[in-house]
Amino acid sequence: MNTAMTEAARQMPQMMGNMMAHPMATGSMMAVGGYAAGKGLLGAGTSLLRNPLVFLAAGVAAGYLLFKYEKEILQTVSKLTGIGKDFVAHQKENLDDLLAEAQGPAAEAAPPAAPPTQG
Repeated sequence: MNTAMTEAARQMPQMMGNMMAHPMATGSMMAVGGYAAGKGLLGAGTSLLRNPLVFLAAGVAAGYLLFKYEKEILQTVSKLTGIGKDFVAHQKENLDDLLAEAQGPAAEAAPPAAPPTQG
C-alpha cells in the first residue's frame, strides 16, 4: 500500500503539468484571475468606485476631453470610416474574383439567358 502511494505521489507533478497544458485549464485559470481582480476592485471594501460623485466626475472629465479634442476626434472617425469603406470594397472585389474563379470556364461558356418577352 505504501509503495502505491509513493508511486502516485511521484507521478503527480507530471500529471498536473499535462493537465495545466490543456487550453481549458489555462482559460479557467485566466477567468479565476479576472474574477479575483474584479472582486478586489469592486468588492465591499472599495465603496469609492460605487460613489455617484465619482461617476459624475468621470462624466465631466470625459465631456471636457470630448469638447477639447472634438476636431481631432472627428478627423479620426472620418479617416477610419474611409478606411473601413475601402476595406469593404476590396473584400467585395476579392470575393467576386473568387466566385468567378470557382465557377470557372463553365460560366463563361454558358449562353446568356434570353431576355424576358413583354407581351
